[in-house]
Amino acid sequence: MFGRRTRSTSDEPDTLPTVASTGSGPYDSSEIDDDDGVSRVDLGGLLVGAAEGVELRLQADQNTGVVSSVLVATEGAALELRPFAAPKSGGLWDEVRREIAAEAAQQGGTASESVGEHGSELKLQVPVKTPDGRNAVQVSRIVGVEGPRWFLRGTFLGRAAAEPDPDGLLERAFRDVVVVRGQLAMPPREAIPLRLPPDARAGPAVPPAEDPATP
Repeated sequence: MFGRRTRSTSDEPDTLPTVASTGSGPYDSSEIDDDDGVSRVDLGGLLVGAAEGVELRLQADQNTGVVSSVLVATEGAALELRPFAAPKSGGLWDEVRREIAAEAAQQGGTASESVGEHGSELKLQVPVKTPDGRNAVQVSRIVGVEGPRWFLRGTFLGRAAAEPDPDGLLERAFRDVVVVRGQLAMPPREAIPLRLPPDARAGPAVPPAEDPATP
């Protein structure tokens, strides 16, 4: 269990017993102290809330077994989490947004920018092939948050991309994520290492067509 050192919590009762909605995260590990009533799974570079109605899946490279991202899934929607090292000066999300939009255009898709709870975000519509070979459009909503020497990219898929809900399970889970950057020297854009918890098994990585670009 972990507690927030500098953030305040709501006095209103929480309908989810394991994840508290404060509207002020994601957090850096330096902001975490004793106990805030949030149960989180330790995945190395990320501490992710384990809430009722939410399933955590770790996406791994099939060849190397290296965990590349965390998928927080609910019925009909999902949130992919990827943490990266970032420069102290910030500004990485501005660069990444431009790159994502350009790559989506190269794939024949579109990218529109808007302002959401966490600042500037992108909504993508990219053509993809379904497993049975049919043409379809993959809709995703990408949010970026920068902290002390880290950048967290959240990609909302399914219903969470098409119909954003600030009080939804995935939005609440995103706000409660804790990034553990560590003291290891890392160049900007390098992925912060993730690891499997004991007795866990990773699944295959999300296909590139569903996630057009990474830092």
